[in-house]
Amino acid sequence: MKGKKKTIFLAIYFGLLFLPIYWMINMSLRTNADILGTLTLYPEDPTFRNYVKIFTDSSWYSGYINSIIYVTINTLISLTVALPAAYAFSRYQFVGDKQIFFWLLTNRMAPSAVFLIPFFQLYSTIGLMDTHIAVALAHCLFNVPLAVWILEGFMSGIPREIDETAFIDGYSLPRFFITIFIPLIRAGVGVTAFFCFMFSWVELLFARTLTVTNAKPISAVMTRTISATGLDWGLLATAGVLTIVPGALVIWFVRNHMAKGFALGRV
Repeated sequence: MKGKKKTIFLAIYFGLLFLPIYWMINMSLRTNADILGTLTLYPEDPTFRNYVKIFTDSSWYSGYINSIIYVTINTLISLTVALPAAYAFSRYQFVGDKQIFFWLLTNRMAPSAVFLIPFFQLYSTIGLMDTHIAVALAHCLFNVPLAVWILEGFMSGIPREIDETAFIDGYSLPRFFITIFIPLIRAGVGVTAFFCFMFSWVELLFARTLTVTNAKPISAVMTRTISATGLDWGLLATAGVLTIVPGALVIWFVRNHMAKGFALGRV
């Protein structure tokens, strides 16, 4: 009886969890007039017109491409910077190490709007406005501290004797770090990559303000769809469905690392 109640509870929980996603899919298969006219649990006359418009309208599919480009760049930069930084925090003690580590976390906790005007003025001055690298570097402000914090937890769980043994065997620090140490924390790297990707993918303020046309992401396109006739709910729902796909793919590819990472790391 107890197991049956648990199953029912989990079924209700997951049903409520996936209800918004189902409703968004339902809306994406209907016209705007149908959405505003009737309330139905399923599309009585499904149409793929909204999907066709997104894949044929350059402003929509270019938004997806721009988002994927700067999110990928940001994830690579964040991991490249955070890996050696986290190793230093986990293996060495130096003056102000705890204070610097806490300062990194304060950058993650600060609102994005605090840094928006400095980024805008800086990029306008050096000519980086409306570029992929501009958004990618701006997102490093909160992704690098998060990556350092997560990776440091994984690295601290690796015995220091492994480092000493490798150095005795003649390994240089870069060779040891790349060939031995990183494979030992691949679960942590997978979890960190997932969080960096997702936080950069869903961020709106920097992405919308620092881009105009050439690097405008899908999140900015979705917020600029208001016309004289109002919002096209079906089109927005379709964009929302397609926006979930990259995150779902990332979860699928790093699912094994994430399962181990959530159990072992600082997440």
